Order: sequence, then C-alpha cells, then structure tokens
Amino acid sequence: MQATGKVGLFGAAGAAGQSIGAALGAAGRDYRVVGRSREALQRTFGHDPHAEIVIWNPDDPTSIRAAAAGLQTVVYLVGVPYDQFAQHPPLMEKTLAGVMAAGVERFILIGTVYPYGRARGSNPIHEDHPREPHTFKGRMRLAQENLVLAAHGQNGFKTLVLRLPDFYGPGVERSLLHDIFVGAAAARRAQVLGPIDMPHEFIYLPDVGPVVERLTRTPDAYGRWWHLAGAGTITPREVAREAYALAGREPKLMVAGKGMLRVLGLFNPLMRELVEMNYLMTEPLVLDDSALAALIGPLRKTSYREGIRRCFEAARDEVSERVSSR
Repeated sequence: MQATGKVGLFGAAGAAGQSIGAALGAAGRDYRVVGRSREALQRTFGHDPHAEIVIWNPDDPTSIRAAAAGLQTVVYLVGVPYDQFAQHPPLMEKTLAGVMAAGVERFILIGTVYPYGRARGSNPIHEDHPREPHTFKGRMRLAQENLVLAAHGQNGFKTLVLRLPDFYGPGVERSLLHDIFVGAAAARRAQVLGPIDMPHEFIYLPDVGPVVERLTRTPDAYGRWWHLAGAGTITPREVAREAYALAGREPKLMVAGKGMLRVLGLFNPLMRELVEMNYLMTEPLVLDDSALAALIGPLRKTSYREGIRRCFEAARDEVSERVSSR
C-alpha cells in the first residue's frame, strides 16, 4: 500500500461519513468533509483537528471544483431523498466533471446492492453477478455507478465502487434495525419491516471506515467494483430478541410487510417508496467479499452480538437523555 494525499468526503454528514472520518483521523491523516450544512458538519467533525470543513453546492460546477481543490481522493457519499432517486445520475455527472477539473486523482463511490436486482443462483454472490436491476432505484444506482466506472482511465483518473449491504450501527437512524434498539430501550413496541424470519445481511457501519481508509492508499484496487460484506446473516426477529433481552424484556414488534407498506404508502411517501425494494427482505442477497480480503488483507467484522449490544447502549443513552431533559 502507498501513502496517499488528502481525502475528501463528499456528503460527509451521514453515518458512513462519520465512520470513514474516524478511521482517517485515527490514522493521523488530514481529511476534508464536504456538505451543504456547516452546522451538521461542525456537530459531527468539529472535535477532530484532522478534519477541514467545506460547504458546497453540488448543483454548481464552480462550487464542486472549489470543494475538490487540493484533494488526491474523493469518497462519494452523497444521498438523495428516497423518493428522488432520479437525481443520482445527474449529480454524479456534475461531481465527476468538477473533481476531474480540480485535478483529483482517485474517486471512490460507496455503493449498494440495488444494481444487482434479484440474486441469481446461490448466495453469497461474487462481483461477477449480473447487474440487471428490475426496480427504478436499482436502475438509477446502476446509471450512477456506470458513470463512475466509465470515468476510470480518463487522463489518469482512477475510480472504484465499494458495494455494501444494508447497514446498522449506534445511533444510525436510517438503518432498518434502528427502531428495534430504540423500542427495546424505551420499553415500547418497535416498528420493523417484514418478513422478520428471513436471514438478512447487515454491515456494522463503524467497520466500513478502516476499509475505505485502506482503499484510498491501494492503487491496485481501482478500475472495478468490490464487495464489503457483513458478519454473516441474521433475522430481524433474532436482532429484536437479543436487543430486548439486554433490556430484560420480551420483544414487542409491529411488523410491516409489503401489503401494509402499500396501505401506509397512501399517506406516507417514504412507505410508498419502500414497496419496490421489499424484495430484498423476501429474497435475501448476500455478498462475498473474499476478493477484497485477498487484495487488502483481513477485514475486521464486528459480530452481531457485539454490534447489537453497542446499538442498544447508544439507544438507551439517547432515551435516558431525552427523559432527563424534559
């Protein structure tokens, strides 16, 4: 692995950005966090002397170039509202043009399993699995990553896609499992997407940062996509059983399957958007990351038991703080 220059995290305010920033800071590397809100970035990264905070407008080419100036590597974490996935390709097109104009050498997209569509053959799947999405969100993510991969090799520019499964972690509100931890801590019923007895793969988000940090200084990784898997599979019911046991309680769950999502979607746009992706709950897709391990060495995986404990403790602290502030 080679030493590398400064890394910029574009769309850094979310949980994945926090994990990658923590890994860069722990390695003693200066990095830049880029987002729309200075307040959000200051709240998350203001304590780290290695972090430089920069505000951008991803619709403005001048702003993109300015945000990328002086960086060797950009890690792209920019999210869009779940009902606005059509924004992904044009945002990526603008960002790639801006960072290349700024002289950035390497680009990492943190991707998803959406471009694969339904799993073919047996799980877990390798990187040679067909990318044939049957959903709108999958097609938008596929178009996004195709732009990234097509840019590889242009004037020495290097790109890669790191594909993750669904995620969870302490305080990660956008996780499918988050309400289980809060429900256990608050002694209430948790809302969960069903079915809840189907094995599913989740990655513990704090495990992602160290891998991305290594990829920023691994030139041989570029020009393709890689898988980063979780610590095997688990069912949502098993997660609930362990989380509620930590609270000394029996699980209390309200399960929303595809039918209920359709009904809820009449009133809630987010629920409506979850319907087309519900196949990932009924037809699990599990990743094999042996190729990545062969490239960069052993991949640290937090066990589900340890991850659930940390998530529950974070939720318990949050609930206690909320109660004490009333």
